[in-house]
Amino acid sequence: MTAEVPKQRIARFRAALVASPALWWALLYFFSLLCGYYVLRPVRDAMGASSDATAVFPRWLLDLAGARGIALGDYTLQILFTGTFFAMLLLQPVYGALVARFPRRVFLPVVYLVFIACLGGFWWAFDTDASGRGALFFVYIAVFNLFAVTVFWSFMADVFDNDQAKQVYGYIGAGGTLGALSGPALTRMLVEPLGVANLLLVSAGFMALCLLCIVKLRPWAVRRERSHHEQSGERPMGGSVWAGLRLAWQDPLLRALSILMFFGVGVGTLLYNEQAAIVREFYPTAEAATRYYSTIDWAVNTLTIVVQVLLTRWLLRRYGVAPLLLLPAVAILVGFSLLSASPLPLLVAVVQVVTRASEFSLNKPARETLYTRMARESRYKAKAVIDTAVYRGGDVTFVWVHKLLAGFGSSVVFLAGLGVAAGMTFGAWRVVREQRRLPEHASEVRRHAESS
Repeated sequence: MTAEVPKQRIARFRAALVASPALWWALLYFFSLLCGYYVLRPVRDAMGASSDATAVFPRWLLDLAGARGIALGDYTLQILFTGTFFAMLLLQPVYGALVARFPRRVFLPVVYLVFIACLGGFWWAFDTDASGRGALFFVYIAVFNLFAVTVFWSFMADVFDNDQAKQVYGYIGAGGTLGALSGPALTRMLVEPLGVANLLLVSAGFMALCLLCIVKLRPWAVRRERSHHEQSGERPMGGSVWAGLRLAWQDPLLRALSILMFFGVGVGTLLYNEQAAIVREFYPTAEAATRYYSTIDWAVNTLTIVVQVLLTRWLLRRYGVAPLLLLPAVAILVGFSLLSASPLPLLVAVVQVVTRASEFSLNKPARETLYTRMARESRYKAKAVIDTAVYRGGDVTFVWVHKLLAGFGSSVVFLAGLGVAAGMTFGAWRVVREQRRLPEHASEVRRHAESS
């Protein structure tokens, strides 16, 4: 009986591939995207935890702060997260303008081409040990991750309708997790023989594969839109550049998703900052820190793919989004309760792995499935606001909260984190409640949008 379960899952996966050839390209797309990102993520994390301030900040800024008695190295993560937040605010209307004024076939490739061009510039910066490269790279990777992944899932909501999403999103997520597992493995294997700078070129190659997948998937998106008589993504969406902000504020479901995102980011930020303190103490070199972070990423993605293969698709089809949103919230509440009583470094790492894995394997697939039941403006504009501005707003808020609480000890940080986890649980409950008013079938989405 036990041996039959893997065979049945493999058979279902093969049937899904036969029923939807677009799934092949979606799997390759997400694999390439996350593999390319996770090649870079340990480099970013090593920069954030670096004790060498000159590798992170430009010399002129260090000198300027030093003349005023401020040691920037004591505020590295706070400054980096704040800079990332403002970068998101500046880029949000640029992205909104791209989406509003250009068709999908233009703005999707443009996003990735810009990222590839930036990687070329950072290759030069790391190859020449340019001062201040760490701060710019940290902000760039954060922007890249949120915008590139947001664009991916928005595009998937064009390619697959709600019924198809329940069938294939678990598989697509698993494909991304395989990429996320491969990325840290490549980093661990290549960082010493190639050096940090050349890892950026490896990532650029994966971004080029993403461009190929976009071209191959476009006809499937067009076909689905025509079959369901939806607004075509081959024409500019129009509307206001700021429509995403308005929708995220006015729509009850999008507002609930914003609350869930804000507090969900909060628990991750508190954990990330405690982990960075551990790395600074025990892994002082860039290579050692990069290797440590890649190990954490490997553990996160291993657990993620196990849950995706065994639970995600089954829970989503049988019970809907409720357990996928509420189970991670409960797990995080338990984890922070344990940490507030005993904040051991190993336990911090374990809770970090469980928190991130539950986000990737349960919480995120549930949220992305909801967008297949919304209008295109919500999928591209409001979703981008939630996934970028709200996300980084949570980052910058809680990185400073952590700075204020860190002086009182880890137990106090995690005790406060219990309140943040409670906010996440409230947001999850509101999303479960509000999503019930969404249409279930693709044929109803357009009528729902027109009546809103």
